[in-house]
Amino acid sequence: MKRLIPILLLPILLVSAASNDGYRRLPSTAFGPGEKIMYRVHYGFVTAGEAELSIDKKIHIINNRPTYKIDIHGRTTGLADKLFNVKDNWGTYMDTAAMAPHQFYRHIREGKYRKNEMVHFQQLNRKAVVSNLSKNGREIESTEVFDVPAYVQDLVSGYYYLRTLNYTTIKTGEILKVDAFFDKEVYDFKVRFLGRETIKTEMGKMDALVLTPILPDNKLFKGENAVRIWISDDENKIPLKIKAEMMVGAVEIDIRDFHKSKRR
Repeated sequence: MKRLIPILLLPILLVSAASNDGYRRLPSTAFGPGEKIMYRVHYGFVTAGEAELSIDKKIHIINNRPTYKIDIHGRTTGLADKLFNVKDNWGTYMDTAAMAPHQFYRHIREGKYRKNEMVHFQQLNRKAVVSNLSKNGREIESTEVFDVPAYVQDLVSGYYYLRTLNYTTIKTGEILKVDAFFDKEVYDFKVRFLGRETIKTEMGKMDALVLTPILPDNKLFKGENAVRIWISDDENKIPLKIKAEMMVGAVEIDIRDFHKSKRR
């Protein structure tokens, strides 16, 4: 009975979200509760870490709206762990209908460096409330309020928002624009659609859509289209691979396993 009630309530929550005046509605079946994707992070043939993208099995209510709780966990392994010791968690509560965040958080553990931050989005009021948390993540040390554009994304929700787009209507070379709020600033994030390719993965050959963020001139990345993202060319739009061409070599993130959402 405990599991049956949430399942019965889920359609009601989704319908109420869609009918709530003031919020947009962007229907998508690309992802949903229970999805989990695992990745290998490597520098050439050397494995440097692993990452996991997951959506909680439950629907969470934030700002009286049903949301997906999405987490990205990343950590170093092997020699890289001894050198850098990274254990990061980035997360968002993303509106199931409007496909925009209501709350973002990050808990950074990189060597001796620590950072805990929470951002509450007031999407209809176009505000972002940033709270810097103590090292243990339990106490608020300072709070600031920022003006943001309508339906601004955070770094996690923005990644999932790109999965909701209809790429059959997007032409090769077309630029996609997403407003994103990060580190107390609003960015006009631009991504170019490079077209379609078939790539090899640990899950076999897969047809993929290829995207590249348009980056400002910098000394970190090498050349045009230095960062490329491959997502599956199907209804799931699964992030398959990321490759970053850097001045010191290429860092790649490759999919290892995928567990599909059970509620769609």
